[in-house]
Amino acid sequence: MNTMTTTTATTTAVLDASGVTMRFGGLTAVRNVDLTVNAGEIVGLIGPNGAGKTTFFNCLTGLYIPTEGKVSYKGTVLPPKPHLVTQAGIARTFQNIRLFSNMTVLENVLVGRHTRTKEGLFSALLRGPGFKKAEQASHARAMELLEFTGLAHKAKHLARNLPYGEQRKLEIARALASDPGLLLLDEPTAGMNPQETRAAEELVFAIRDMGIAVLVIEHDMRFIFNLSDRVACLVQGEKLVEGTPQVVQADERVVAAYLGTPFEGAPGAEEAAEVQAAEDHAAEDHAAEDQTTEDDADAPSTTRTNRTEGDTP
Repeated sequence: MNTMTTTTATTTAVLDASGVTMRFGGLTAVRNVDLTVNAGEIVGLIGPNGAGKTTFFNCLTGLYIPTEGKVSYKGTVLPPKPHLVTQAGIARTFQNIRLFSNMTVLENVLVGRHTRTKEGLFSALLRGPGFKKAEQASHARAMELLEFTGLAHKAKHLARNLPYGEQRKLEIARALASDPGLLLLDEPTAGMNPQETRAAEELVFAIRDMGIAVLVIEHDMRFIFNLSDRVACLVQGEKLVEGTPQVVQADERVVAAYLGTPFEGAPGAEEAAEVQAAEDHAAEDHAAEDQTTEDDADAPSTTRTNRTEGDTP
């Protein structure tokens, strides 16, 4: 994969989020955020912890219904349901890896393919010609994506036995299995070493070169500024600044936000506390949901305990 390849983004908006606000009771996590992602573009979303970045992602993908505002994909307002958002053409990964640990690498990617499989339950039970053809096509596409992400040689390995960096790649391959027009990545390099981070950067460039627009949340500033065509910075639930990496890096307000230094026009301590409380409240709700999922459906891997081949995350 060649990181030197550049693709000129068009002005066709793949994603258009307008006035997105998310409140949890009396707590506001995201305030009136506008953001577009154009075809052929990589957009970075940065901000200190508790800035509302993941909450904003959840609003884009139907996990949350925004209190105010709307989210459109290629000119059509998205329904606030995750499976319908995926069917429309948006896929995402999560900050914490969510793989099916006792399924193989190939099976994990096939799970991501289900939204593009048209055969129903009756056809699957009969296993007629139509089902077999669809099954073969899904298998072939899954193997293409494993080849693309460098995991084809581990197709039959259990997901739990992959090193951490390869688990990240597998989650991306599974997201790509839905053939999205827009891929949302939530901290794809979290916990990675420099070599793994470089490989992730090359992979994102290759995804962009496939014609898929990318929106990335990331705390690694070197990674995000090298990767992105545009960068938006959220601070305490509000969009502080948006522009080219050079413009955002040079903005004193961005530096102040990361250092915790007050600046003119910044939301005050009360707003910051609101955002943090809202994020914590949402995290507690999702932790309970994740525990239920783990009890019901082969707990997806979410922690990293060792980086050696064959260890269980």
